[in-house]
Amino acid sequence: MSQPNRILIVDDEENVRLMLKAVFSQNGNTILCADNGEQAIELFKHEQPDLVLMDIRMPNMDGIEALQHMHAIYQDIPVILMTAYAAVETAVEALRLGAFDYIIKPFELDEMKLLMARALQLRDMKHEINLLHRELSDSYSHGRILTNNPKMMELCRAIAKVAQSHASVLITGESGTGKELIAKAIHYNSPRAKGQFIKVNCGALPESLLESELFGHEKGAFTGAQIQRQGLFERAHQGTLLLDEVGEMSPHLQVKLLRVLQEREFERVGGNQIIKTDIRIVAATNCDLKSMIERGEFRSDLYYRLNVMHLNSYPLRERPEDILLLARHFLQRFSAENNKDILGLDISAISILEEYKWPGNVRELENAIEHAVIMSTGYIIFSDDLPEHLQRVKNMPSSGVTPITPFEQNVNLKDNLKNYEKSLILQALNNNQNNRVQTAKVLGISLRTLMYKLQEYCIE
Repeated sequence: MSQPNRILIVDDEENVRLMLKAVFSQNGNTILCADNGEQAIELFKHEQPDLVLMDIRMPNMDGIEALQHMHAIYQDIPVILMTAYAAVETAVEALRLGAFDYIIKPFELDEMKLLMARALQLRDMKHEINLLHRELSDSYSHGRILTNNPKMMELCRAIAKVAQSHASVLITGESGTGKELIAKAIHYNSPRAKGQFIKVNCGALPESLLESELFGHEKGAFTGAQIQRQGLFERAHQGTLLLDEVGEMSPHLQVKLLRVLQEREFERVGGNQIIKTDIRIVAATNCDLKSMIERGEFRSDLYYRLNVMHLNSYPLRERPEDILLLARHFLQRFSAENNKDILGLDISAISILEEYKWPGNVRELENAIEHAVIMSTGYIIFSDDLPEHLQRVKNMPSSGVTPITPFEQNVNLKDNLKNYEKSLILQALNNNQNNRVQTAKVLGISLRTLMYKLQEYCIE
């Protein structure tokens, strides 16, 4: 805390207030004091401190209730709660309600100073997160694919090669695996990047509307066609057209699409003027087109015209390395969009995300994180913030990990806390493949502290 700050100290014990004021009034800090929750809220509202240190157990209004009022006024000001009554449940509740952290009396002043220094970084963190969000949004809009998976990295290398050609591309894969993102990556890394990227879902429109959407129509071509209208083949000239769910296209439109691919020309609906077009066709589907060809549902000549280059997107269950990478990306994105300062995921939430099979793939993960951000009231995403169907995962036995049991009967509080801490560390190590640097980062502690804890609990 090298820069002067405004610190609000809230405690009903005068000696505690005086001690903290004497310690933290150094370095030019301005200290505000309150001996109850109501007074603290008024000072918080009018003085807007940089940081709040507040006791939990106070008469009339306790620290938890005061925290809720403060969080409703200004979410950006970190609040550290103090208590002599060390209960894991209280700590978790405080974090869930928006407290930056929780410290147990009596505490070491060095520990408090370190905690305060971390909390004060929150004033700048929101700005940094917003900047990062904008950078990531820009890169995503230009087709950037985030991955740590070897197969996906190989796919990215293939995309880079395919992008430089003018060949048609067929992208296959399950729903929600990012086929549109692959198509964007091809377009924005190709010589056509300055042209338009246009997408149409072939399964979302009736045949007549899809035909008009693709080819355009002349005035009077059908009832309601009061003006001439350009189709997507014209609008995407010198750009890229993504035909999503191409397997849903009718046989009639398959014939017309084949001509565009072969001759690079077409006529509008109701017209006879030949229109030349210079476009790249990228098709995407989750259907097995070869089986459809055998059943007579898809033209083999069209398939081979589309399938000059073939790329396959992998389901999320086959790329487990990407689950947390993508989750944290979506967390930054939705945190910024919802004007929240959510810093990370609780270990229990991480465990659920890693254990779940993700039948809806990346799209389902994206929706789950958006739901969690909206439901969260603090700085950390907990398992209870996740969609209800994901929460059931925590009640299922995970792969080799002993479930965390924060309280055991007939064991004193100190031993319970140690058991709980050991369980958290073991689960974090397992989730991070025993990578100690990553484990320390997830737990929010230094590597030195983690090494000390491993020695203390005899964890190999």
